[in-house]
Amino acid sequence: MKVLVADKFEDVGLEGLKALGADVAFEPDLKDDTLAAKIKELKPQVLVVRSTKVTEPMLEGSSLGLIIRAGAGVNTIDVAAASNRGIYVANCPGKNALAVAELAFGLILAVDRHIPDNVIQLREGKWNKKAFSKAKGLYGRTLGLVGMGKIGQEMIPRAKAFGMNVVAVSRWMTPEVAALLGIGRAASMTELAAHSDIVSVHVALTPETRGSIGADFFDAMRQGAYFINTSRAEVVDQKAMEAALNSGKIFAGLDVFEGEPAGGEAAYDGPLRDNPRVYCTHHIGASTDQAQDAIARETVRIVKEYKSTGLAPNVVNVATKGSSATHLLVVRHLDRVGVLAHVLGSLKDEHVNVQEMENILLGGSNAAIAQISVDREPSPTAVQKIKMNDHVLDCSVIAMSE
Repeated sequence: MKVLVADKFEDVGLEGLKALGADVAFEPDLKDDTLAAKIKELKPQVLVVRSTKVTEPMLEGSSLGLIIRAGAGVNTIDVAAASNRGIYVANCPGKNALAVAELAFGLILAVDRHIPDNVIQLREGKWNKKAFSKAKGLYGRTLGLVGMGKIGQEMIPRAKAFGMNVVAVSRWMTPEVAALLGIGRAASMTELAAHSDIVSVHVALTPETRGSIGADFFDAMRQGAYFINTSRAEVVDQKAMEAALNSGKIFAGLDVFEGEPAGGEAAYDGPLRDNPRVYCTHHIGASTDQAQDAIARETVRIVKEYKSTGLAPNVVNVATKGSSATHLLVVRHLDRVGVLAHVLGSLKDEHVNVQEMENILLGGSNAAIAQISVDREPSPTAVQKIKMNDHVLDCSVIAMSE
């Protein structure tokens, strides 16, 4: 199997791919026309990219069966074009969660203590303890989380370590899950904004989330609140955010923003450059050695699975429309070996076919929620059999029409 790595990639990943017996071409500077030409020349079965864009013309007549984004999200890849050509698109979700959560808290502390301005003024030979001694502090304040994926969940123990209260808004989080995590649950985005001293955004870019944080959200935020975004720039209406900044209502810490340069080095002269109420980092949320090694190892795992079975983990372009799923089985369970095998075995015994499955590991890595779409309703006997496992906390069935 030939693998083309067309982006920066850690040595542990390159060595892991070669250990699989793959023929690895490592050309991290390829992009646009040169990448398209190289795909046609080498005829790889797998393409690995990080920030390099993969467009439809690159896929024309290619031998690719799998494109891997060595990171979270796939917004740099034309997923629709890949799907139309029968090419899997996979990513490495959650492997940068610790790194992004660490940066998010770095931005929170920077905004609260004005750390960048402290440093800049001292380098200019100025001492201004009088001005910089004014800070709110984090203890007892409320952190609002938009999104409860792996990064959002990693924010919870860090916030609690600072003595903060946590409230979150999430499409999947039930009151029971919120109670299990020891956090509050907001019913809407504006409710979250109104009850938070600090808001931190941790959602993927989807058609539903694009531009979802707009004027209504910023209007609902508290006077003097902090807005932190380490997810995707496109989920925020930047004009609305700038209006809230310029009115003196909020402060912000951003790792992603509209108009950020795409390359490793470039000039930036956008509207956030000299805004005194915002601190911007250089889209470095996942840029730690630990995160990149974890992503590289996950990439190797994906290739290994694809090479041996023809299927790839973490595929994002598996069709959901037209699925014959009629019911959703929700299993709350402890994160133990064999639990999911027990659940799937119980369904198999009843000839219930699984259409889709997602297992969400909760904060602390002790418990998880499995959401399993099936083609017909499992009987009460099957549900009871699932519950008989000592590590299953609860099991329920929901009709898909509900």
